[in-house]
Amino acid sequence: MKINYGNILFSTKENKKSYKELLEVRPFEPFSDKVVDFLNILSKEIYKDSRIREYPDVVTFAFFCRRANIRQLKKRFYNQRYLRLGRGTVFHITPSNVPINFAFSLVAGLISGNLNIVKVPSKNFDQINIIVDALHKISIISKHKFISNRIILTKYDHLDKATEYFSLNCDVRIIWGGDETIKNIRKNQLSVRAFDITFSDRYSICIINSDKYVNEINHGRIASDFYNDTYLSDQKSCSAPHLIIWFGSNNNVEKSKKIFWEALHEIIKEKYKIQPALVVDNLTNFFDQSIRIKSITKQKTPDNLLWRVNLSELTRDIEDFKSSGGYFCEYHAESIDDLVKIINRKYQTLSYYGFSKIQLEGYISTLRPLGIDRVVPIGRTMDFSFIWDGYNLVNILSREIDIH
Repeated sequence: MKINYGNILFSTKENKKSYKELLEVRPFEPFSDKVVDFLNILSKEIYKDSRIREYPDVVTFAFFCRRANIRQLKKRFYNQRYLRLGRGTVFHITPSNVPINFAFSLVAGLISGNLNIVKVPSKNFDQINIIVDALHKISIISKHKFISNRIILTKYDHLDKATEYFSLNCDVRIIWGGDETIKNIRKNQLSVRAFDITFSDRYSICIINSDKYVNEINHGRIASDFYNDTYLSDQKSCSAPHLIIWFGSNNNVEKSKKIFWEALHEIIKEKYKIQPALVVDNLTNFFDQSIRIKSITKQKTPDNLLWRVNLSELTRDIEDFKSSGGYFCEYHAESIDDLVKIINRKYQTLSYYGFSKIQLEGYISTLRPLGIDRVVPIGRTMDFSFIWDGYNLVNILSREIDIH
């Protein structure tokens, strides 16, 4: 059977062979020196590209790929006392709305020792072009062919038969997308030993200790970090917060809100241009929320760049009103226990300001929520980790060989 790879973005001459031959490419150990070298060169090549000045997410990816960072990750995620090899071939189906996600998913597959087929977003993103251009430049260097031969990046529409074929002939299928997307892709059968790793649509929140925030010296930095968490992805990333929970005295909460939102708005005015469709979406979302939840008020804001919806109570359906382009619900909580009312399996990232690690560990241990897989400071929600949605990717994308 001749395979239609779709529109190939990256593939070396050596791996333009039949898929059956590709399946015979042997896996290698996690954190191979060749992978570390390859990623380090990739990082340097990306930094040479002047276009990255416009894309902080690409800069973040290049920084992640540095040799020093990968070596630190190896210490954390790889126990060399046990013999591990990659599972074989990983088929990645990446989200259409987060352009840099494909690159981090690819790195997880490489680090774990696998050959990788990556379906990237069909939409044209400059971020993807920058990384693909860097990969092409590295692929002509002979010493890096061991790794570059294990990468195929492709794009095709949802009607293409490639998903059906790749699914049936991979060892692991990684699906990033909404719930309906995952359901539709799962209609494509896997081989009997293969399995799915799914990263479904999730909801994220932010908690701020106003008693600490009012004494913060650099409010601008916190606002900038929050902007990076939210507006850089139009809040379309699962890790972007949509609900802000304030803690502290009434007086400090009101002071903190004024300082925080004013500082954020100054940054938004300078850096962000909202799409008209998002304004309409936010207006529609607010009307829907107003009908279904009676006890809400829209805080007055200077323009449509920022929507603040004040809640007098937390309701279990709050995640239904997730919107984009600066739409935030906010609530003043008396206790962290208030979160138990709403946190379900859809909740992913909890970002925070003004809480210690010991406090947060205590909260999670005590509350034992059904959701929340990540707890990070404001400004770190977009940071990729090999532990994502509760999965240890290095372990799950490799296999341990038991020798007695």
